[in-house]
Amino acid sequence: MTFQRVGVIGAGQMGAGIAQVFAAAGVPVRLFDASEMALAKGLGGIKASLEKFAAKGKMTAEAAAQAHARIEPAARLASLKDCDLVVEAIVENLDVKRKVFAELDGVLPPHAILASNTSSISITTLAACTKRADRFIGMHFMNPVPLMQLV
Repeated sequence: MTFQRVGVIGAGQMGAGIAQVFAAAGVPVRLFDASEMALAKGLGGIKASLEKFAAKGKMTAEAAAQAHARIEPAARLASLKDCDLVVEAIVENLDVKRKVFAELDGVLPPHAILASNTSSISITTLAACTKRADRFIGMHFMNPVPLMQLV
């Protein structure tokens, strides 16, 4: 399956890194965070990280600018409605994750895959919070995401 658009939930260190990696790979990304301040900070951190990669010769300045341009901030979870893959990278709290996944179930297309970056909650437990357990995966990225080649 080719992903036309990826959604990332959580603009903290992990979520921002995940969004950056997808965008650098050429995939359009919608980045959501419940906090506008966290979203702005995450976007700023991504821009700085991409510029640092360009300064070190790991990518061109043009590629860094293009990657940054592929990341679109999302003010609401409903903005992820046309994503083929959504990766959740929020607080390790089952109730919070359950609420997010329930809302996503109502807005995502049937073919969309939900992924969690959780490190402590069972993927089976999280999948059971959705109506798409057959389209739910664990996708745990190592930190710092843009530097680690292991998922």
